[in-house]
Amino acid sequence: MTLLENAKKKFVAIGLETLLNLSARVSDKDLIRLTYFAEKIARKGKKEEDIVRVIIKAREGIKKGHPWVELGKRIIRETAPGYKKLMINFFLNSIIFSVSKRKEIEENEGFYPPSQIVISPSMKCNLHCQGCYAWQYKKEDDLSLEVIDRVINEGKELGIYFYTISGGEPFLRKDLLEVYRKHNDTVFHIYTNGTLLNKEYTQELVQLGNVIPLISIEGFKKETDARRGKGIYEKVMEAMDNLKEAGVPFGFSVTHISLNTKVITSEEFIDMLIDKGAIVGWFFQYIPIGQKPDLNLIPSTEERDLRRRMVLRWRNEKPVVVYDFWNDGPLVKGCIAGGRYLHIINNGDVEPCVFVHFAVDNIKNKSLKEILTSSFFRAFQRRQPYKDEDEEKPNYLRPCAIIDHPKFLRDIIRETHAHPTCQDAEEILIGDLAYGLDRRAAEWKEISIP
Repeated sequence: MTLLENAKKKFVAIGLETLLNLSARVSDKDLIRLTYFAEKIARKGKKEEDIVRVIIKAREGIKKGHPWVELGKRIIRETAPGYKKLMINFFLNSIIFSVSKRKEIEENEGFYPPSQIVISPSMKCNLHCQGCYAWQYKKEDDLSLEVIDRVINEGKELGIYFYTISGGEPFLRKDLLEVYRKHNDTVFHIYTNGTLLNKEYTQELVQLGNVIPLISIEGFKKETDARRGKGIYEKVMEAMDNLKEAGVPFGFSVTHISLNTKVITSEEFIDMLIDKGAIVGWFFQYIPIGQKPDLNLIPSTEERDLRRRMVLRWRNEKPVVVYDFWNDGPLVKGCIAGGRYLHIINNGDVEPCVFVHFAVDNIKNKSLKEILTSSFFRAFQRRQPYKDEDEEKPNYLRPCAIIDHPKFLRDIIRETHAHPTCQDAEEILIGDLAYGLDRRAAEWKEISIP
């Protein structure tokens, strides 16, 4: 980074810190004035078009009284002081400067690096949840701190400052706190079952200031305990209380199965999570890739569409940021696997997606840049956004190569000779599972008209 870039970064950081100190108590009119100031700074850059659009959208939201405005004020009011560093780093590195860096790499090297990387350092877990894919992986291998550190350093060189840590249960490995501490200019999202987040562990997160846990929950007590084990719902509630009390920002993660549709799409459920203090939430849906894959657990097309409509509604009406991994295809213009994100598993194999359990390369003997430009990943990129022969243009409501366009996944695996990364991964390509996915994809195609 040049001296001029360093100076600009420090200047913007000071501005952001001032904004954070003020915004919890200033009026909406003052916030609107600040967005004009931020836009003026952003427009001085040559490659900041995306940032300008975000600033303008934020200003429009403030003018309309969007609930996210109050959410932002609440986050600033209630979050532990150390987490202001996370907010500054997120906007500074993940949004402002990293976008310019990735665009520069695209111009000079012919590929656009992802904005985030998912790492599963271990597949060990203290729970045994129904249908979880982690139990299909070998447990003997864990990624070393040295490899994880190298990946993050390589990622920063590519403008990547946002890392999702999954597994397995990430908080079983307390040595990972060293990684989070070392890379304090980076944001870490940790997918967790929440059972280890007692008051002591939570205080360690407060000291770090750059970790956001996302706690898995399947509904209320009945649904969560049915899939995760007796007493887990109460532990999840306790974990959320500990995080809120300590001022650690956190979110939730829901897996939609055919048995919990009514609960997870209810106002009572989302309002409960908001009251507990969640600031962000991710909705996933069951994919038949884990233990004893069951097509009957896949939500029906009508249930998937209900989830889509509720998430869109909550996004406009509730003070919480909610996303849908599949139904938000229109937001990201289709599938992001194998280019705009990737998954490094515990033995180092690199999957294009956490749900695509196939790999060609291993991070232990290849660089991130080599893997992102590999023939395996290029095979996904070349076909994205996916479009059937009878379609004039892509339907972003059908973004996925597993459940929406399964033929493309089979073609890619066959073309690249990718190997399975876990037990029984090939079953999704053949036999009853493949037939069932084809049928579900056809049904969704019929009703998912943009």
